[in-house]
Amino acid sequence: MIHAHITTWFLALVLFIVALVMHRSGKQKGLKVVQMILRLFYLLIIGTGVWILSTLNSIDMLYVLKSLVGLWVIAMFEMIIIRTVKGKKTSILWIQFIVALILVLYLGFVQLPLTFMT
Repeated sequence: MIHAHITTWFLALVLFIVALVMHRSGKQKGLKVVQMILRLFYLLIIGTGVWILSTLNSIDMLYVLKSLVGLWVIAMFEMIIIRTVKGKKTSILWIQFIVALILVLYLGFVQLPLTFMT
């Protein structure tokens, strides 16, 4: 299940970049499609994350922290896209996104014992 989780969040990151590129190139109809697919991936990320948490024998507080930071990353995905489409300022959201992404990657790959090698 770890592989499915990593694959879904990686593909969500790629779709996020694709959505921003589509907006910049003015393809609004394609952007809406990518945005809907991205929202499906949010659900898949959350679902695989819950599945992983449910298979653990004991849940450490670091897993809870990683889950919350992961939700923060998903919220930043959505808020950056929405505010970009509306033409509003997104610099604070980008800072939050970068901090949250670095933190969740650190917790997932360095700090916690479950990695993609299992």
